Amino acid sequence: MEKELSYSTPEAQGIASSAVLAYIEAAEAQGLELHGLILLRRGKVVAEGWWKPYERKLPHMLYSLSKSFTSTAAGLAIAEKLFTLDDAVVSFFPESLPDTVSDNLKAMKVRDLLAMATGHDKEPQMWAATDGNWIRQFLATPVQHTPGTHFLYNTPATYMVSAIVEKKSGKSLLEYLTPRLFAPLGITGATWEKCPRGITTGGYGLSIRTDDIARFGLLFQQKGVWDGKQLVPENWIAEATKKQVSNGSDPNNDWNQGYGYQFWRCRYGAYRGDGAFGQFCIVMPEQEAVLAITSGVGNMGAVMSLAWQHLLPAMGATPLAENKMAHKQLTNKLARLTVPIPQGKNASPRSESLSGKTYRFTPNDQKIETVTFDFGKDDLKLTVKDGAGTHTVACGMGKWKQSETTFLQQRVWGNSPPTKTCKSAVYGAWKDENTLLIKTSLVETPFSPVLAFRFDTNRVTLDVQGIIGFGSTERALLEGQLS
Repeated sequence: MEKELSYSTPEAQGIASSAVLAYIEAAEAQGLELHGLILLRRGKVVAEGWWKPYERKLPHMLYSLSKSFTSTAAGLAIAEKLFTLDDAVVSFFPESLPDTVSDNLKAMKVRDLLAMATGHDKEPQMWAATDGNWIRQFLATPVQHTPGTHFLYNTPATYMVSAIVEKKSGKSLLEYLTPRLFAPLGITGATWEKCPRGITTGGYGLSIRTDDIARFGLLFQQKGVWDGKQLVPENWIAEATKKQVSNGSDPNNDWNQGYGYQFWRCRYGAYRGDGAFGQFCIVMPEQEAVLAITSGVGNMGAVMSLAWQHLLPAMGATPLAENKMAHKQLTNKLARLTVPIPQGKNASPRSESLSGKTYRFTPNDQKIETVTFDFGKDDLKLTVKDGAGTHTVACGMGKWKQSETTFLQQRVWGNSPPTKTCKSAVYGAWKDENTLLIKTSLVETPFSPVLAFRFDTNRVTLDVQGIIGFGSTERALLEGQLS
């Protein structure tokens, strides 16, 4: 049975409620779309909240924050003597070796995988393996540097750690971690993507709740102890979270403070696991604090910098005097959190005439072919045909409408079919009588773009806004004609 976390006021744990409120307000003022936040100090939750339509109960894609869980699986497996840090990577996969094994590949050890110090100049392109054999693709990639001497952020290296744990344990990562870590922490319902050959991706693909991230961080802040039991060896936590390799020299850059075993070092003595678009498990040992965040942001550095600016200096050594007014202000704010929503009216004089109409778009990179609008009294059914098929988007007008959709403005699962169903919450409003804004939050992911439709007599344009992603996030303005 899941053990509830303990709660306290911020002041009782030596941090001002006003500082937590200032952090949240500063993040919102910078346009950072947070989805969930839990702050713990000295083992107590002092603040938590979810930005509507995101909810406590919903899992959230972790992207590379998954790596820290894979590292922990490796630490547990090493403690169980399934393998060692100094075992050669090639020793695990003799059946997948290239015809010629270079000296650098022979020298690569498990610790080099964990420290992102494999010696590669570029990430192995495992996803390019036509036969789905990512291990063979990794091992066939040239290793230019002596392993252990050259840092390169390398998601395929984490996949290899996953493959080693699974091969030596005979279990999937989830099967291996559940009795050892997830069940004791109260983490349930976790899912994790797999490669085409059924090996857990390791470097990404784990989905759990914000609450679960907080528990994981608290376990590390408590040096592996949970409910009086040593779940993860203390020496592994020390090794995994200390600087194992240099990754830069800028003292003001949180990506230049050194890298451990799938954990980043931070400024101010902190360390973290993190994932694309703002998934964070930040541990501040000196302050006995943990900050767990799920979000959909393009600027991850800003999320951390605001924490150093507002939260860190506010954490005192002793309890503060009770401040009922400040705590009430924080509590009220946490209860009213919402992601930015389209501003406007619930209906337009054009709604009725547009209902049932289909617009056909000129060929475009987004592969959107047609869009059909069906307006109800207080909702809208949007039917979109694109290169992946025909999709329905259920939209509330002036309110959120919960549903599921296969319409994805970007590929959110690395190896899943493009028609994968996502839970969605969609909010629509008319900016003016000719401009319809639709916020499409895929509530178990970081993604929450806005579709802006502008109607003329027999023409519509579609501008997709608020896209976050790898590489360019620019989307061309699309044009459609009444069909």
